[in-house]
Amino acid sequence: MDIKEAFGRVLKVVRKEKGFSQEKLSFEAGRDRSYVSKIETGVYQPSLEMIFDYAEALEIKPSKLVELVENEMGMR
Repeated sequence: MDIKEAFGRVLKVVRKEKGFSQEKLSFEAGRDRSYVSKIETGVYQPSLEMIFDYAEALEIKPSKLVELVENEMGMR
C-alpha cells in the first residue's frame, strides 16, 4: 500500500469516528469537499499544511494522523 492510500484510509476512519461527513470536514478545514474525497480514495496526497488543517478540524494532533498512517502501512 502506498502512502496516499494509507493516508486516505486513515483520514476516512478518523473522520467517521468523529461523526463528520466529507462536507463537514472540508468546511471545518477550509478546503473543498471534492478534495477530501480524492484524498480518501488515494487520488491526491495532501500537503503538510492541509494535514495540519484536517487535524485541527478533527481535533487530533497532526503527529497522531501520521502515526496512524505509519500503523496502516505496517511501519510500527
